[in-house]
Amino acid sequence: MSVDLASLESTAREQLCAVLLRPPAPAALDLDADLVGSYALTSLNKVLFLTELCEATGVDLAHFTEDDLEGMHTLRHVTEALARHSTEGNPQA
Repeated sequence: MSVDLASLESTAREQLCAVLLRPPAPAALDLDADLVGSYALTSLNKVLFLTELCEATGVDLAHFTEDDLEGMHTLRHVTEALARHSTEGNPQA
């Protein structure tokens, strides 16, 4: 079954706002903005964000290598990476 990318993006926006010091409204987040440069996301907050996002979406964080995580510079990068793994091992997805 295909992934509902809009739902994944919405969840990613909400989870990112949860770790930002001065979060905008989730809908105001730019999918292509640099997470560090535009939103001042720290390394620790990136780990927290990705951990919570993986939990919320049912994607095992173990799918991602350090290089994968390093390459997630924007919300679009994050959602595309999660979309690739969101139905693996989850026949009900």
